[in-house]
Amino acid sequence: MIRDDNSNIMETTVDSRRVFDGIILHIDHITNRLPNGKTAAREVARHVGASAVVPVDGDGNVWLVKQFRAAVDRVLLEIPAGKLDFKGEDRLLAAKRELEEETGLTAASWIHLTDIVTTPGFSDEKISLYLARELSPGESHPDDDEFLNVVKVPLKDVVAGIMRGEIADAKTVCAVMMAWEKCR
Repeated sequence: MIRDDNSNIMETTVDSRRVFDGIILHIDHITNRLPNGKTAAREVARHVGASAVVPVDGDGNVWLVKQFRAAVDRVLLEIPAGKLDFKGEDRLLAAKRELEEETGLTAASWIHLTDIVTTPGFSDEKISLYLARELSPGESHPDDDEFLNVVKVPLKDVVAGIMRGEIADAKTVCAVMMAWEKCR
């Protein structure tokens, strides 16, 4: 059972300072007061947030992108996604923008699946996940530094790939499994 009273585990921030401003991340060092009265240092990566979309066509195919990810030094198979242009940007509009930029697709039907926190042990990044249906083709226009291969895979095969551990991207795993439930 989920316990509603979290007072015995809550921390309170007593100091915070920005130690790094990057292109995508900003790093804060914070000092928190622990439930036992002691303090602890925490390092938090601040991220503007992102939106991601599982585009499923009328034939039950998911449109995915393959792209090189420098952080893991390999090509990953992922759902279309991208960071917000600014804090507070409408997350659905960001998802629509990223879908069209990366795949050329637009969608007439949108369902918000959930919001996930990707790595809460050190980052405040939140990604909003959407299911897009009733797709229409168009021209993609990825960012200048974005090189993608778009692939169309039956949803059931993507789920099977997730279950075999072949798809490692967390947002893709979560969003596709939620979309699978909605599309069955």
